Amino acid sequence: MLFTVHVPWHQVALRTFWPNFTPDASSAVVIVGVFGTTISPYLFFWQAAEEIEDMESAPLVRDPGAAPTELRRIRWDTWSGMFYSDLAAWFIMLATAVTLHVAGVTRIDTAAQAASALRPLVGDFAYALFAAGIFGVGMIGVPVLAGSGAYALSEALDWKEGLERRVADARGFYAIIAVSVLLGLVLQYSPVSPMRALFISAVINGVVAVPLMAVVILLVSKPSVMGDFTAGWAVRALGWLGTVVMGVGAMAMLAAH
Repeated sequence: MLFTVHVPWHQVALRTFWPNFTPDASSAVVIVGVFGTTISPYLFFWQAAEEIEDMESAPLVRDPGAAPTELRRIRWDTWSGMFYSDLAAWFIMLATAVTLHVAGVTRIDTAAQAASALRPLVGDFAYALFAAGIFGVGMIGVPVLAGSGAYALSEALDWKEGLERRVADARGFYAIIAVSVLLGLVLQYSPVSPMRALFISAVINGVVAVPLMAVVILLVSKPSVMGDFTAGWAVRALGWLGTVVMGVGAMAMLAAH
């Protein structure tokens, strides 16, 4: 879509690294929401559960020789995945800024409204592309969100869980996924704005992630917990830096309100 409209790339490059915004309550909420979509608590449960399932046949604590290969795979998967997701998020925000925001459209309640607003701005091609993109995002995002919630709740309730299990062996786990998807479908027909609900959930994620990140970093720093796989100083430093930045953002948001 960006290649069908005018983009002031010099200005974009400058403001990407040196943003210009008013430090008020609204800005604080948006910043926390961006943090919440980037480092979300549900991602911790999803990735951890998936890695455990992949290595269940040969846990590293029983097969240390497999650690270098597995850790390289996990590191590559994490770095490449986060790079791609952050790049996609940047393009989404930029596309929104140079189309809807420039045209004065600052409130969107549904995906259909966003698509309709784009049609007179960038034509039918972008309208169709946006519709296809929303469908693709839904096909990817809904199963992940529902699955991560099922992992978290099943672990908390000590239920059998895992996508490698059959439905008959993990009824509660799959029931949570089904109920989550149905609730999302019902939300589309309720008075609640789906876009607003997504934004609020992102803000909540940004606040909840702070103590969760602190606990995770403390655990991976303890040799008594991690053994030979204790996190290095660079990983711990980056983890604490991210936690502090998100914590400051959350406190600024709460103080502004």
